[in-house]
Amino acid sequence: YAEAQYNLALRYDNGQGVIQDYKQAFKWYIKSAEQGYAKAQSNLGLRYANGEGVPQDYKEAGKWFRLAAEQGGYKSQLMLGMMYVTGQGVIQDYKQAVKWFRLAAEQGISEAQGLLGTMYYYGEGIPQDYKESFKWFQLAAEQGYDLAQLGLGNMYMNGQGVIQDYVMAHMYWNIAASKGHKDAIKNRGIVEEEMTPSQLEKAQDLAREWMRTHQ
Repeated sequence: YAEAQYNLALRYDNGQGVIQDYKQAFKWYIKSAEQGYAKAQSNLGLRYANGEGVPQDYKEAGKWFRLAAEQGGYKSQLMLGMMYVTGQGVIQDYKQAVKWFRLAAEQGISEAQGLLGTMYYYGEGIPQDYKESFKWFQLAAEQGYDLAQLGLGNMYMNGQGVIQDYVMAHMYWNIAASKGHKDAIKNRGIVEEEMTPSQLEKAQDLAREWMRTHQ
């Protein structure tokens, strides 16, 4: 029974009701995964990627991530996309990365949305399109993904895919800076030198309001 095998693997993985044992977890994940259970395939991919309970093997990780991703598993779609970006376990292929990021992004996964926005921004694996980049960054930023907030700040600062707006650039960098993002802190300081006191006050008010409504 694949679901029971997966649940038992989880117990061993997390030490719930049993002593934590990655090898036992792996044993039950593979039994479940070989029956086509997507969650087990995804976790098996993670075991191989991280070398937990089994020697690290990116090719095997990619194999299991692909099987789960093809069943709609968003975590595996995201991981497979990242493997295609880095060329770990697969031949580097930005077009394939875009394909898998898009599938996960369309399921509402903020990191995939942010990465898809990045691919559009730089034109990697897809024609450069600032408007599409802005769209995906905005979706990810609304979910609190700080790299997307940083990207939106850049786009507002430079007028890429949107009308240049120092107030909005400062707002997004301020939000990302509140999480300790160093580039956002640096960029916020740079744009402040170009802003009037009233613009700065407005940007700070907008950032406070954003953080209040997105808690």
